[in-house]
Amino acid sequence: MNKKTVRDIDVAGKRVFLRVDYNVQFDDGQILDDYRLRESIPTLEYLRDQGAKVIICAHRGRPGGKVVEELRNEPVARHLSSLINCPVRSVTDCIGPEVEAAVESLQPGEFLLLENVRFYAQEEANDPQFARQLASLADVFVSDAFGTAHRAHASVVGVGYYLPAVSGLLMERELEYVGRVATDGEKPFAVILGGAKVADKLAILKNLVDRASLICVGGGIANTFLRAQGIDVGASLFEADRVEDAYEVMRLAASRDDLRLLIPTDVVISDASGTRINNVSVHRIPPGFRILDLGRRSLEDMHEALAPMKTVVWNGPVGFFEREPFDQGSIEVAHMLADLVGATTVVGGGETAAAVAKAGVANRISHVSTGGGASLEMLQGITLPGVEILRDK
Repeated sequence: MNKKTVRDIDVAGKRVFLRVDYNVQFDDGQILDDYRLRESIPTLEYLRDQGAKVIICAHRGRPGGKVVEELRNEPVARHLSSLINCPVRSVTDCIGPEVEAAVESLQPGEFLLLENVRFYAQEEANDPQFARQLASLADVFVSDAFGTAHRAHASVVGVGYYLPAVSGLLMERELEYVGRVATDGEKPFAVILGGAKVADKLAILKNLVDRASLICVGGGIANTFLRAQGIDVGASLFEADRVEDAYEVMRLAASRDDLRLLIPTDVVISDASGTRINNVSVHRIPPGFRILDLGRRSLEDMHEALAPMKTVVWNGPVGFFEREPFDQGSIEVAHMLADLVGATTVVGGGETAAAVAKAGVANRISHVSTGGGASLEMLQGITLPGVEILRDK
């Protein structure tokens, strides 16, 4: 997308309102995953080097417009300070006299992290007055919050009505890679779709199916495709009201000579106790057993089918990734993408990114998106409000 970036404007000595996605979790004072913080560092360093006064705005969790002590941003400021080897001050609010005084004292190259912006109900309501109060702190709006770009919130969209709005370096990279595969990926083009909900993925298929050479399904959505084939999936979760939709996708794929739809032929199953685990044909699932991962033959078929691909986009784990040993299929898919030579590989956020990290191959993937919901909507062809507000070049 042809949006202005922070490189296109002069930020020297200016107050920059930097919206980031630092929606991270802590356990006993320790951050569980700082990937989103680390991905924002290039923008932070650029602004520091340019002598900007940086006011960082972020949210954590869903506090519902109330102050929730365990969702404060102060621990984030401490961890971010250690990552960039530079002090990051924090305040206990995001508007008001305390914040204004802290902003006033900022020197070029310094950072201030505001309190969790979702402590105000006006944030998610995209309240114009609240957005105006946030905007009054700064001269320029820089958005690096791709992970929340699909939300029409005050700090994501509203501030952009009152300040010149441009993308940060992370947002630029997200739009380059996710935008490219959503509109113009090099062929042959493959889509790997997992996760639980068929409804979430059908719109992606409808947007990409005309360009795709290969569609691979796994995870819970594969169960719905198996039911559309008339296969008994035992106690496995599937969406009965989406079986007809899955059948339509299969019929469309069958009508095209240049499109292959890969549905599992064998799966890893387990009983309710989780102690009896077997790799079986999809036609041999006993009553009471659930499909929890792709089987060995299905993974081998996927590996072979992906080999000639020039663009691969993966959204959603192909198994019950949260529990071992049912994470193995997703980890193996991560290795398949990492091993592709000369291909552009783009991985959606959330659990898919976690699978790539667990496999230890993130540095061999072209782009691991920081935004699950945002990348999902972009792949569906939806214009994100947090992107639309940014100025065009």
